[in-house]
Amino acid sequence: MDSAERYNRGLKKLDEIHAGLGKQVMERLKEVCPDFERLTTEFAYGDIYSRPGVELRTRQLCTIAALTVLGNGAPQLKAHINGALNLGISRQEIMEVIIQMALYGGFHCAQNALFLAAEVFQERPW
Repeated sequence: MDSAERYNRGLKKLDEIHAGLGKQVMERLKEVCPDFERLTTEFAYGDIYSRPGVELRTRQLCTIAALTVLGNGAPQLKAHINGALNLGISRQEIMEVIIQMALYGGFHCAQNALFLAAEVFQERPW
């Protein structure tokens, strides 16, 4: 698959997860560093998120778990919590994944992630 196909597949997957907000973030990133935007779209969304074998909702919950444990990607965590909601993942499922991560990243990571989740939930009352 050539670069243009990977990029277009990545854009579709990005929109499936993040709706219009993902495109806005990538447009901002493109202004700063077009090569990094292209690499992210092609690799993260065109290659990894588009792989068969694991449902997209599972991938999204894994992403939330990883970002929770890392503890240093608040904007990305908020974006992926929003993405999870876009995919129909419940607030309860998101919170349970974050709580589970207290075992691996510590209570401080889980607490910070829960506060971020609460912000997202408040912004999205539905």
